[in-house]
Amino acid sequence: MAQTSAITAALKRALKQHGKRYADVAACLDISEASVKRLFAEESLSLKRLDRICSMLGIEISDLIVEMNDRQKIHALSHEQERELASNLPLLLVANSALNRWSFHDILAHYQFSEPELIGHLARLDRLNLIELLPGNRIKVLVDRNFRWLPDGPINEFFLSCVKQEFFDSRFRQPGETRQFMIGMLSRQSNAIVQRKLEKLAEEFYTLHYEDEKLPREQKFGTTVVVGMRLWEPKVFEKMRRTPDNRKF
Repeated sequence: MAQTSAITAALKRALKQHGKRYADVAACLDISEASVKRLFAEESLSLKRLDRICSMLGIEISDLIVEMNDRQKIHALSHEQERELASNLPLLLVANSALNRWSFHDILAHYQFSEPELIGHLARLDRLNLIELLPGNRIKVLVDRNFRWLPDGPINEFFLSCVKQEFFDSRFRQPGETRQFMIGMLSRQSNAIVQRKLEKLAEEFYTLHYEDEKLPREQKFGTTVVVGMRLWEPKVFEKMRRTPDNRKF
């Protein structure tokens, strides 16, 4: 019944998004508006009627299910939940692997965990509602595709410290590596254009990440992109200015 309620709610949201009312549904199904209201109230829409309503909206039943599942998934953890992960690096490692759709056997084969240790970490992630640990140690990820760590939270702070200490300790000359360093003078308008392009780059990165989820783990590589943009000049240059640049952006 919970799934029936969820898909009925998803259909109501779809009707609202498409500007449709119960009267439109009644015309589509060739029944009275009162009958439509009763069907929604009792959550007793048949698959055939559900399919006809979806056709009216120009969507598939599968679109409703995807929207329903995404809505039930979490978008972010609390600061306390992130702190619990950040304080336990093995747990964070397992969480990061699970969020990247690694299986139990992938994690076990790749990292130095015993089966009981790994099950214990996964059970803890289950209690945090990051995953659901299913029979046979199958892992169901409970976060949606827009899940992000908190911008100023413990996990981002942890990864930022790794970036400062490790990421840039490279010449970026190996296959699969690249580095772009740009410095110049931009107007506010040009700055805004570059920021929009960087946002598009981030969207493209995550789109490719999701598309590659179906590939075997052996065909994928842990990849990190660090993109930053700020009003900055080297301090050795700044010290040589006649007067400080105190302009507001």
